[in-house]
Amino acid sequence: MLSETADFFYKCDEFYHPKDEIVVRWDDPAIGIKWGVENPSLAVRDAAAPFLSEVKNLPVYGQV
Repeated sequence: MLSETADFFYKCDEFYHPKDEIVVRWDDPAIGIKWGVENPSLAVRDAAAPFLSEVKNLPVYGQV
C-alpha cells in the first residue's frame, strides 16, 4: 500500500462457512509482507496459525 488509507473490495459468491476458513501465520516469510512491526497484539487463533507450507487442502483458484 502506498498511502495511509485504502479501500478493499471483494466478491463473495457463497454464504460464510466457518469450516472453510483458513488462517496462516501473519509473519510467514514465504508470503513476504514487511509489516513494520515486531510483536503485534494477536488473537489466540492468529498467534497459533501455521505457516502457509503447513496448511493442508488449500483451495485451488478456478476449481470448485
